Amino acid sequence: MDYKEIYESWINNPYFDEKTKDELRSIADDENEIKERFYRDLEFGTAGLRGIIGAGTNRMNIYVIRKTTQGLANYIASVDEESNGVAIAYDSRHMSPEFAREAALCLAANGIRAYIFESLRPTPELSFAVRKLGCIAGINITASHNPSKYNGYKVYWQDGAQITPPHDTGIMAEVKKVTDFSNVKTMSKKEAEQAGLYQVIGSEIDDAYIEELKSQILHMDAIKEAAKDLKIVYTPLHGTGNIPARRVLKELGFKNVYVVKEQELPDGDFPTVSYPNPETDEAFDLGLKLAKEVGADLVLATDPDADRLGVRVRDKKGEYHTLTGNMSGCLLADYEIGQRKELKGLPDDGALIKTIVTTNMANAIADYYHVRLIEVLTGFKYIGQQILGFEKSGKGSYLFGFEESYGCLIGTYARDKDAIVATMALCEAAAYYKTRNMTLWDAMTELYERYGYYKDEISSITLEGIEGLDKIQSIMSTLRKNPPKKLGNYKVHTFRDYEEDKIVNVGTGVVKPTNLPASNVLYFELSDDAWVCVRPSGTEPKVKIYYGVKGTSLRDADEKAKALGKEVKELITQMLE
Repeated sequence: MDYKEIYESWINNPYFDEKTKDELRSIADDENEIKERFYRDLEFGTAGLRGIIGAGTNRMNIYVIRKTTQGLANYIASVDEESNGVAIAYDSRHMSPEFAREAALCLAANGIRAYIFESLRPTPELSFAVRKLGCIAGINITASHNPSKYNGYKVYWQDGAQITPPHDTGIMAEVKKVTDFSNVKTMSKKEAEQAGLYQVIGSEIDDAYIEELKSQILHMDAIKEAAKDLKIVYTPLHGTGNIPARRVLKELGFKNVYVVKEQELPDGDFPTVSYPNPETDEAFDLGLKLAKEVGADLVLATDPDADRLGVRVRDKKGEYHTLTGNMSGCLLADYEIGQRKELKGLPDDGALIKTIVTTNMANAIADYYHVRLIEVLTGFKYIGQQILGFEKSGKGSYLFGFEESYGCLIGTYARDKDAIVATMALCEAAAYYKTRNMTLWDAMTELYERYGYYKDEISSITLEGIEGLDKIQSIMSTLRKNPPKKLGNYKVHTFRDYEEDKIVNVGTGVVKPTNLPASNVLYFELSDDAWVCVRPSGTEPKVKIYYGVKGTSLRDADEKAKALGKEVKELITQMLE
């Protein structure tokens, strides 16, 4: 059937509710809107589902949720006949509770126990819950930091990480096999509860999760000494972080925590920001206003599902500085590894893990502490995969892992990035440095002086709709077939094509494998420790451009980064003309 026929079938099929049909009838005269909603099925990919909320096969709705969950249930049945159940969490977005409930009831109808949180919870707590309850899988209803019209559906496996091979492709295949919505199983909540297949969870998981966080503290002595003088502004950006972040800080003894009232309560409209992304300046407008009023030492913002943390820190002159994900990640990496070395010593097989688009300062930190640096593909699940590998082989000790997109993990209680533990750790670090008459900005400056003035940036080009998808593919194809030999003032030394599994030495022509899973990512190693990476976003209609430089000072690094970013963006923009 073409998209128009599928549209008509939804309106005429008694399986779909009247509210859905009314929504579809309202667009009867909008051919383009009908096409956008029905030209394809919303694709379940390696990052799960993410799309605009609404009726249609290419939208997020209860029917797409059921269909996807049926595919997941079929896969679970094929690999684990006696499943220990699936944990389900959700964030503050529109329809999140409804989507979570539909997923739980579909699982129950398939004989799989669903452990569903009583109310919204952070992503890292879902990862923890999967492990704590011994579940075969987990489902998280969230669209992370996307605008309010979006929602999403992420799947986790029994190790607590988002799905990786072979489970990702296995689940994707089963989801594709489910073509008839009316064949999807579901049941009433009452029936599911009576069968013991719908179990509500809450405080018992919360308590265990918080205890795991507190066990990661290295310098309780510093907290006891400095917490009373440290002033912290925190905002959950209308999301899930409010209760757990405040709880862990309070239980540790941080008394001066000021919450941005306008952004405190969950709200799927995210009324104070255009979209709830702690990577943006607007996310900090209200927080910085409050910080200046109370004289806060640091300002922290978590995204709606609380896996990403944005940071602003005050210097001794009273000015606030942005710590990017790369900067806060390096600050925490150096603190966690450095202090562990002083307090306990480091294991011989200790490892710092980062993604390929994360700053090269991480390489310098690993060299300094004589620990192994491991690079993985973009996506925190690959860091989780490395931790699982350590556990299975008995070789390798996880010290710290982070990615440029404002996410890190301290400890191995979860297998996804955790903005709650990062909030806690940064406050601990701030207390530690305060006992030494240093601010977090002083500590960051010290890192630059020790390791070099690294500057890393990311930009993107949004290309929406069917046409946009074609353009993104065209950009990647052009760069793959004709990789540049020079970018700005930098020579291209090596060219990595992760889809074709090759690293090409531009000077010698020697080719070697990447030894990483296939992924549509192109990476250019440049002269003077600079680099550029281009890839399509896995969750948004964007081509993402990552780049980094090393300068002789902060100003020099800023200028070099600006020039390189401009050069690359112009190169890609020319491909669209």
